[in-house]
Amino acid sequence: MKILIVEDDESLSNELFNLLDGAGYVPFVLKDFKNALEEIKGINPDLILLDINIPFTNGEILLSEIRKIMNTPVIMLTSRNSETDEVLSMSYGADDYVTKPYNPTILLLRINAIFKRMESNSNVINYENMIVSVKKGTISNDKSEIILTKNEMIIFTYLLSHKGQIVTRDELMTDLWDTGEYINDNALTVNISRLRSKLSELGLNDKLETRKGQGYILL
Repeated sequence: MKILIVEDDESLSNELFNLLDGAGYVPFVLKDFKNALEEIKGINPDLILLDINIPFTNGEILLSEIRKIMNTPVIMLTSRNSETDEVLSMSYGADDYVTKPYNPTILLLRINAIFKRMESNSNVINYENMIVSVKKGTISNDKSEIILTKNEMIIFTYLLSHKGQIVTRDELMTDLWDTGEYINDNALTVNISRLRSKLSELGLNDKLETRKGQGYILL
């Protein structure tokens, strides 16, 4: 699991890096705070440790920007210790909140708890007030339900995990092949067309866009 450390204090950043590395995670350290969101998108971590006090912006504002494009779990790290900061962090979409000086064991337990929740919920995903059931192969709301084929669901979940980002045809083909589904280029076009049509049935019109010469993007 990739964990991104967003902390401008170099000594604390190194401490977190060594802690995560020793626990078997793959840690990354954000370097470019001026273009933090772009760097986060490029790394595409499984979890983010985000300090509130960072250069050029603050952690809560950055978190609100992250939430517009990613559902990546975020644990806020701060030296502040007030209910106001905790409430603000949670309102911006934080999954947890840890104050400094943090207990390394407790921090690892919090991280592990989030990953366990992700694993238990991995078969059910929320999107645009819809319930995506990977196990059932369906997308539904309180009024209707559509059934996706296995390939359509693989394509949809891959696009959803990269929501707001352009995904190339090669990336989709690779993901299908990695899951044991072997389809050619024409079959991918057909699956995309069917998926777009089924999403329209649920009122999700124009959510799956084709970007000419680039690929596809789920909005």
